[in-house]
Amino acid sequence: MIAFLKRATLPLAMLVGALGYLLFSRIDSLAPFYPTIETGLGIFVPSLIFIQLLFTFAGISVRELKPCRWHVLLLVFQAVGCTLFAAPLILFQVGEPMRTLLEGAVVCLVCPTATAAAVVTAKLGGNASSLTTYTLLSNFLCALCVPVLFPWINPQADITFLSASTSLLAKVFPLLIAPFCLAELFRRFFPPVHRVLQRLRPAAFYLWAVSLTIVMGQTTRSLVCSTADPGVEMWLALVGLLACGVQFAVGKRVGSRFHDRISAGQALGQKNTVLAIWMAVAYLSPLVAVCPGSYVVWQNLVNSWQLWKMKSRG
Repeated sequence: MIAFLKRATLPLAMLVGALGYLLFSRIDSLAPFYPTIETGLGIFVPSLIFIQLLFTFAGISVRELKPCRWHVLLLVFQAVGCTLFAAPLILFQVGEPMRTLLEGAVVCLVCPTATAAAVVTAKLGGNASSLTTYTLLSNFLCALCVPVLFPWINPQADITFLSASTSLLAKVFPLLIAPFCLAELFRRFFPPVHRVLQRLRPAAFYLWAVSLTIVMGQTTRSLVCSTADPGVEMWLALVGLLACGVQFAVGKRVGSRFHDRISAGQALGQKNTVLAIWMAVAYLSPLVAVCPGSYVVWQNLVNSWQLWKMKSRG
């Protein structure tokens, strides 16, 4: 039973969040619950994301960071990919539902690698160290791209681009990069604290599950209360499927050239969907969150299939 619960942690977290959305959608809300799609976002989920990354980065030393060629190629793919999908939204007056679909694609592409990807990579026989390095680099990339692209994608009449970018940078950059700086600070000057963080690294996966439960509750509430066409929601789920399939395929293709197929595939394909859903709800719209929300399902199906295939061979 315990073994099953460990294997099914993320699907169960999604199910619990969806079924108990009336409760979980309020945990990270600053506003009282009303039957609308507006969401007041608090600090609970961002705090959980911060702690997850702190535990993860406690296992990384600056001396151990060894960027390789496939890291560069995948970072370029992420940056160029999200920019290409954002370009029509910036340059043209794109109407609905195409605007929402493009925004969903941007979120799925700009999102960094999942903190738990190293665990799956190790189980599949890949290079967990190389994957963890890419996780850090992709967080840096996300922290740079989001403040630049999102104010252009979703401009606000009463806020200038510079003000919006500065505000986003102040929120996103500390959330993604400060955990690494803090972990390195503990490593150098407070070794006992750093050793405790290293022992707590496995907890990052379960904190991710808790975060997933909450954001799935928020997303489900948005869907239930939304007046959007169900067809649009289906298209968003399809965009999530295509984004997932393409990124896993590109990652594996690039990784094969450098004899690191598994690590590169997980690096580009397995996303921190909790962060993606949170960014979509906070900075774009709750409806857009359906796209990264579906990505949770698709990437877990891919991972389950890969693990089953590996075990069947063994």
